[in-house]
Amino acid sequence: MKLDQLTKLFLAATLALCQFHTQAGTLPPVAAEHGMVVTAQHLATHVGIDVLKAGGNAVDAAVAVGYALAVVYPAAGNLGGGGFMTIQLADGRKTFLDFREKAPLAATVYMFLDSNGDVVKGASTDSMLAVGVPGTVSGMELARAKYGTMQRPALLAPAIKYAQDGFVLEQGDVEMLLTATDAFKKDPASAAIFLNHGEPYKAGQKLVQRDLAHTLQLISENGVDGFYKGIVGSAIVASMHMNTGKGIITQADLDQYQTRELKPIECTYRGYSIVSAPPPSSGGVALCEMLNILEGYPLQALGYHSAQAVQFQIEAMRHAYVDRNSYLGDPDFVKNPLDTLLDKNYAAKIRAMIVADRAGDSLLIKPGVYPHPVSVPHEGHNTTHYSIIDQWGNTVSVTYTLNDWFGAKLTAPHTGVLLNNEMDDFTIKAGVANQYGLVQGAANAIAPGKRPLSSMSPTIVSKDGKPVMVLGTPGGSRIITTVLLTMLNVIDYGMDIQQAVDAPRFHQQWLPDYTNLEPDAISAATRKTLEGWGQKFGAPQEANHVTAIFVGAPKLGGKAVAKNRYYGANDTRRGTGLALGY
Repeated sequence: MKLDQLTKLFLAATLALCQFHTQAGTLPPVAAEHGMVVTAQHLATHVGIDVLKAGGNAVDAAVAVGYALAVVYPAAGNLGGGGFMTIQLADGRKTFLDFREKAPLAATVYMFLDSNGDVVKGASTDSMLAVGVPGTVSGMELARAKYGTMQRPALLAPAIKYAQDGFVLEQGDVEMLLTATDAFKKDPASAAIFLNHGEPYKAGQKLVQRDLAHTLQLISENGVDGFYKGIVGSAIVASMHMNTGKGIITQADLDQYQTRELKPIECTYRGYSIVSAPPPSSGGVALCEMLNILEGYPLQALGYHSAQAVQFQIEAMRHAYVDRNSYLGDPDFVKNPLDTLLDKNYAAKIRAMIVADRAGDSLLIKPGVYPHPVSVPHEGHNTTHYSIIDQWGNTVSVTYTLNDWFGAKLTAPHTGVLLNNEMDDFTIKAGVANQYGLVQGAANAIAPGKRPLSSMSPTIVSKDGKPVMVLGTPGGSRIITTVLLTMLNVIDYGMDIQQAVDAPRFHQQWLPDYTNLEPDAISAATRKTLEGWGQKFGAPQEANHVTAIFVGAPKLGGKAVAKNRYYGANDTRRGTGLALGY
């Protein structure tokens, strides 16, 4: 290696140390010996820990937390939405549950376009037409029945209590409700629950949801039939036509919904094994594609957030997202070229296209690196993630969502169930960005019974068959890059799990052709260098909320604190959430 190259590496490493020490002020991870739960709402975290203390396994805790969040975190926790669950059991078994929402049977590819072929503003986000067939209850019930150990009533009891008796709102809860005040006022069923006599709730007041308590009780007694059939199912169908609504979900849609159990996406990075979400999530595929690309660069030697390291990471993101947006979709409808996209040789071809000191041009980068011609039949910020590990080493990573905050901000009357606006995650019109700026192709076009492409990436990292890290986040299209950067912070840059979660982030998704930067994500000097190479930067988007667990010690190569095996990290970017162990 030439002297000037060594000098550059030394300077980069020095800068990296300076930037890394800015993370030293973060709190240490939460440590525990027997189990750990990290969620975006403190009451839900306690529910999960209580299940673990009672002898339940991580799946039991995940189900109880899922139902609890539907009550105490209504912006994203839900019965009326859907999501993904990645499971790695202590005996080595790995699986993935897909309870993503589905397009109604009456859905059509042009359902959100007017007679001129233009997108009807708000139709895919703020109307009953935006609602996909919900999957959460189906997913929770399959997880409990197949991989849990406890009975349904015990797991729903905490959620029922919080809904029936209410819970005291903290400031973070109130701030979340305030984001939807105007929308609640337009929907009488939502206003009756989430407004206090027509006015926003204040911290210290109690939120009571008795209709939701009744719905949860019916699920407790009857399982999936308590939600998809009977009075709840009928109410959801009836709500499609409330207030001049033009929703298209029918009882047939509810009757045919089933959770899919799929093989998770797996890859390796610097000796670590990654298990993540397969299509209809793009998360695991894009995450592994980026890791495969970056494995060919000496990120640690280049330095944390040095110009060269950031250049390579941005370009890896850019190339992975063009593939994500072009090829991937519901595997029941689209042939996803997973073998190629996950191939390390494919990553090497992408690396050969990346120039060390020149930004890629998104408008010129097409999915043409793919070695064989393909017929390319051409997500929400406001999701939530939770991570759990039990005393036996069973691990569960769950991301579920209503898509936007409070979904469509419409409630099925007499059920307490907020409805999703997940139809916006489909390609509404090829080449037109959705609410997260994603420009997608026809692989993700609307079709009856199809599940929209997602970025949700519930992920588990292992070494020699044993769990090392459990993590995930909300954030729409930024989910994948946030999970990526958190992993790099631990594996390449030696941060403990809390530092890795708190570290400032950046995001590139191919289009629009600029990279979003959080404050202090890179130094002024690094930014100037990257701009000189042609990189364009934009303002940060809404904050993610990562929940993560590290196993064995607070960081790689570290020492355990006393007898503690588990170390939890709750993202400090939002005013809710709690990491707690026992």
